[in-house]
Amino acid sequence: MKTQLKNAREQKGLKTREVAHLLGIDQALISKFENGSRKPTKEQVVKLASLLGIDFETLMVAWLKEKILYEIGQDEFAIKAMNLVLEEVENSSTTIKKTLSKNLQSILDEIDVLKSKLDQFRKFDNSKIEQALELEYTFESNRIEGNTLTLRETDLVINEGLTISGKSMREHLEAINHQEAIAYIKHLMEKNTALNEREVLSIHNLILRGIMPDDAGRYRRVQVMIKGSSHTPPQPFLVSKEMEDFFLWYETNKNNLHPIILAAELHERLVNIHPFIDGNGRTSRLVMNLILLQNGYVIANIKGDHDNRMQYYNALETAQTKNNKEDFMLFVAQTEKESLERYLDSIGQ
Repeated sequence: MKTQLKNAREQKGLKTREVAHLLGIDQALISKFENGSRKPTKEQVVKLASLLGIDFETLMVAWLKEKILYEIGQDEFAIKAMNLVLEEVENSSTTIKKTLSKNLQSILDEIDVLKSKLDQFRKFDNSKIEQALELEYTFESNRIEGNTLTLRETDLVINEGLTISGKSMREHLEAINHQEAIAYIKHLMEKNTALNEREVLSIHNLILRGIMPDDAGRYRRVQVMIKGSSHTPPQPFLVSKEMEDFFLWYETNKNNLHPIILAAELHERLVNIHPFIDGNGRTSRLVMNLILLQNGYVIANIKGDHDNRMQYYNALETAQTKNNKEDFMLFVAQTEKESLERYLDSIGQ
């Protein structure tokens, strides 16, 4: 692993002090990682893989191999122990794959059929249709959070630069900011940029830009409560660690889960942490849709009318307070299925 780290750093043209600064650790640690005298933590492996452009799975496997060899050494029972560990890991993996309910699996199968059809007709993609659907997404996502601009007013603010009488400056900025955030996640999708802390903070910065400038793109420094929910987010001093675990979970599971499940999980986990003073819902939905776009799906547009909003909130509440994510997974899957059907209808397929 030490050779991988050094080679990747040099290929990026970075000095050890620059890597240390970006990771927020002492420069001497980077040198020790590269000469093998010190092993990075699991969280540091995640950050190093993202920063240096190393495949996370490759780096994690190398890290685990060295960790295991260090722990077991030349013990005569090592091989027997390793075989038992392998058996347990395989059984655990099988259990995880069997956790999807028949109902959820059925919707995922339907989505896969629609996705295959979409892949065949990508050449019929229409920028005007995409723009209209993205405008609706901005309207609905903001409406969930209480923005009172109508779809037509949202269009006038974003595309005509008009000011709507009787509407607050914040509501105008929420429309403009969200549309720019959509453009940003599409940019990340086109560049195939992996989800990391920098990108999540950048998405949030766009959401709150000009609205709460001191908090835009920054983790909260105060305790918050979620209106209408019995779930209490973690204390502010725990947020950074919770977010480290969030990205670690993503890197560990991103190639093992159906993209719909992965996207829904990331949404639920981010809302659960509630890392920001405001804008958590919009940011979580944008992160969810970044994952969907990166995997060739369309934006899952959760509607902001009363019935859909309550179903959405209730499903999140059940996931957060009862540790039962089934309803939320079903809700996201159904939303994506409907979004796919509508997109295919729009392009005449």
